Amino acid sequence: MPLEAREIRELTPDELLRKLDEAQRELFTLRLKVSGQTPNTAKIRGLRRDVARLKTVLTEKGVRV
Repeated sequence: MPLEAREIRELTPDELLRKLDEAQRELFTLRLKVSGQTPNTAKIRGLRRDVARLKTVLTEKGVRV
């Protein structure tokens, strides 16, 4: 389920960093799994967008990533 920007903005910086780490790890493992298989492009695209949303909100809050 994609993260909503409204929900993300309500989180603390520590929670945002934790969610960013989780999303990046999931994206990495998903990329490794799809080598040699048909990739689930929708899930990869959603995770990339979640990472971008999290980084944007962290920047808005003044947290360096």
